Amino acid sequence: MPEQLPTGPRKRVAPALEERRDQVIATLASHFAADRLSLDQLEQRMDLAQRAVTAAEMDELLADLPDPQEPQPEPVPSRLADPEAVRNYQVLAAVMGGVERKGHWVPARKTLVVTFMGGAELDLREASFPPGEVEIGIFTVWGGVEIIVPPDVRVDMGGLAIMGGFTQDRGNVKDPGAGAPSVRITGFALMGGVEVVVRYPGETARDAKRRVREERKRLQKGQREKGP
Repeated sequence: MPEQLPTGPRKRVAPALEERRDQVIATLASHFAADRLSLDQLEQRMDLAQRAVTAAEMDELLADLPDPQEPQPEPVPSRLADPEAVRNYQVLAAVMGGVERKGHWVPARKTLVVTFMGGAELDLREASFPPGEVEIGIFTVWGGVEIIVPPDVRVDMGGLAIMGGFTQDRGNVKDPGAGAPSVRITGFALMGGVEVVVRYPGETARDAKRRVREERKRLQKGQREKGP
C-alpha cells in the first residue's frame, strides 16, 4: 500500500512531472475500470497523486499493480468434479515412451505415475478436482515428470531424489491460500527429475517465462526507485 504523503497545498513542479502525474492518474483509472482497484482505493491514490512532488512518489502508486499494456491472464475457477465420476486410484506408466494428461480430465484421488527411460506430463489447468486432497505418487528412473498447475491450486511436494531432483517453481504467483484445491506430490526419482510449474490457462512455457521476467523487472524497478 503506498505510504501517505504529507497533506498541504500542491507544490509547483516541472512540466515533465505534471505530464507524469496525468499518466499515473490515467493508469489508475484504467485499473479501476478493470476491477483491480476499489472506489476507495482509487480515490485515495488519486489524492496522493495530486499531492506528489517527485516521480518516485507517483510511481510508488503503481508499484503493486500490473502493467496495463500487458495482457493479464486471469486464473479460472477450479471445477469440482462429480464425485460419481472420480476414481479412487489410477496408474499412469511410461516405459521408454511418454504419457500425457491434459485438457478436461478428472484425476483420481490417488494417482501413481511410473516412468522408466520415459516421461510424463500432467496438466491440471483444466482438470476437474475431486473433493479433498489429490495425491500423486511418482516413481521415475532415467526419466522425468512435469506437472503443470494453475495459480489457484496449492501444491505440497516432497520426495527422494538420487542423482535427480524434485523442484517446484511458482514464479511470482502468490500461494492461493486456504480453501484452494490441494495436490500432494511424493515419490522417488533415480537419475531423473520431477518438476512442478505454475502457468495460467492457455499460457505456453515461453509465455510463462516472459511473464515472470517482466514481473521481476517491474519489481526491481520499483525497489530501485523507492531507494534504501
